[in-house]
Amino acid sequence: MAVQAAGIPVLILKEGTTRRKGREALYANIMAARIVAEAVKTSLGPRGMDKMLVDSFGDVTITSDGRTILDEMEIEHPAAKMMVEVAKTQDNEVGDGTTTAVIVAGELLGQAEQLLDKNVHPVIIIDGYRKAAKKALEFLDEIAKLIDPKDKEMLKKVAMTAMASKLVAEHREYLAELAAEAILQVAEEVDGKFKVDVDDVKVEKKPGGSLPRRSW
Repeated sequence: MAVQAAGIPVLILKEGTTRRKGREALYANIMAARIVAEAVKTSLGPRGMDKMLVDSFGDVTITSDGRTILDEMEIEHPAAKMMVEVAKTQDNEVGDGTTTAVIVAGELLGQAEQLLDKNVHPVIIIDGYRKAAKKALEFLDEIAKLIDPKDKEMLKKVAMTAMASKLVAEHREYLAELAAEAILQVAEEVDGKFKVDVDDVKVEKKPGGSLPRRSW
């Protein structure tokens, strides 16, 4: 932060802090955000790898979930923190696809970096991405299908897709059946639309149990 003292600018920064501006700061922000995307990239998809995360207390977490990985990472860089917010927003709005959202954001920044190398102004790049996002939404509206909220089989397919890349993938059919049944039990119709409060579903944990073995 800079203040004026008798006409002389004085910088007030923490000890050891570096200050960047202009094109240098732009590239630094892009690099920080892309590093976060690269960290979760190898965990994407059914063949994605699990990450072993060890926090400052020595607690170990093994997961391939993008949101969990990013939550456990101690990120200080402001631009990198924005990638974490991308994952949180995706998780809150959709409940799945956090890793994909972060990776796509990282790739878009990579493409933007190439345009910056060609001296394209950042405002023009942002405007182009906004137009692309609007066009993408139009395509999604065209290919979208109207689904009956009470269609249990479709709900099961959605649940199985979300579990395809998780540790429980082997038992996704059984768990999808439970999830669909639970959601239909608590779903409420309000003004012609169905609403569900996930907090109405309670997961009861019982030690000593196991998932049913798949019969071949």
